[in-house]
Amino acid sequence: MKLVIASDHAGFLLKKGLLRFLQNSGHEVRDFGTDSEESMDYPDTIIPAAREVASGKAERGIIICGSGIGASIVANKIPGIRAAFCSDRYDAKYSRLHNDANIIALAARKMNEDKAVEILIKWFSTGFEGGRHQRRLDKIREAEAGG
Repeated sequence: MKLVIASDHAGFLLKKGLLRFLQNSGHEVRDFGTDSEESMDYPDTIIPAAREVASGKAERGIIICGSGIGASIVANKIPGIRAAFCSDRYDAKYSRLHNDANIIALAARKMNEDKAVEILIKWFSTGFEGGRHQRRLDKIREAEAGG
């Protein structure tokens, strides 16, 4: 799968570990940074990563900040993005099953690499259920278009 990954300084170490996991799992991953634990502004990495997913150049994205909240807020400003903050496998499952989330946001300060990998495995292995949920996504797209 073609993926993007991005983090802020708080998520840098978790991103490094997840990048290894993703590449070892056979995914093609483009890293949008950041490249250190030096303080930076998360929109600088999250916005370009989200735009890559929205454009279709990547199938899905993983974004990481300290809480996962700021990253998910900024990603969801990009039309076509359905970023879901997930703190466990349940969240990951339903973000895909009901919401067809194309970006997952993780909280580096609240989980270790093993937990993040468990969450990603569930997220990657869950498909979109469609049906009544598609109707809801259509309404989201309409709102994004100004309707």
